[in-house]
Amino acid sequence: MNRSTFEPSISIIIPVLNEAEYMAKVLLTISKNSVSGQIHEILVVDGGSTDTTPTIALAHGAKLIYGKKSRAAQMNLGAQQATGTILYFLHVDSLPPKGFDRSILQAFKEEKMAGCFQMRFNSSSRFLKFFAWCTKINHEICRGGDQSLFVDRKLFFNCGGFDETYTIYEDNEFIQRLYKRVPFTILPSKVTTSARRYEEKGIVRLQWHFGIIHLKHYLGARPNDLYHYYKKHIMV
Repeated sequence: MNRSTFEPSISIIIPVLNEAEYMAKVLLTISKNSVSGQIHEILVVDGGSTDTTPTIALAHGAKLIYGKKSRAAQMNLGAQQATGTILYFLHVDSLPPKGFDRSILQAFKEEKMAGCFQMRFNSSSRFLKFFAWCTKINHEICRGGDQSLFVDRKLFFNCGGFDETYTIYEDNEFIQRLYKRVPFTILPSKVTTSARRYEEKGIVRLQWHFGIIHLKHYLGARPNDLYHYYKKHIMV
């Protein structure tokens, strides 16, 4: 395919569940910070919200899709219904930078088929700033869904999409497969991610448990094992 002969388009996919507090913010940020005119659609995939998340999504022009409560399944469903050349997976509490769409499109034109942005937290914590700094390192251990993810649509399906046996860690697991298939690109701009989970659970404590989950996966833990650890130490 000669990518210089056509204009690629972006489908943004946002999985949500009871995110009324953040829904309008992320959609307004997308509108404010997009510059290319080549965002084809914004697909908000709802996993059964009982608050006003769906109403807010529709009010801000997103296409609303209903799916089962499972972020991996929600993102796969969004990908199946997306029609853009590039799939851009975005967490509802991660705000893309100015010109994010232009950066993704330029990477795509340079044959960079998958990648993410660097990340910063909306926090003054030096501890979190260090881990945010690590997102500039191009190694799979430094990746996560909060950094957002763009991927060529055909590549996404060739890789099998997100593994729905993972209740957590689905972003990391999929990105690790991408690293094995294509060169992975780290774009220089930064998404701004909410530190809400760290503030609720304790910054050091939560990062420790995330580290243990990474280690368990590396040592061969099954998806259910990861979820049980998450449920015991993070969800409580």
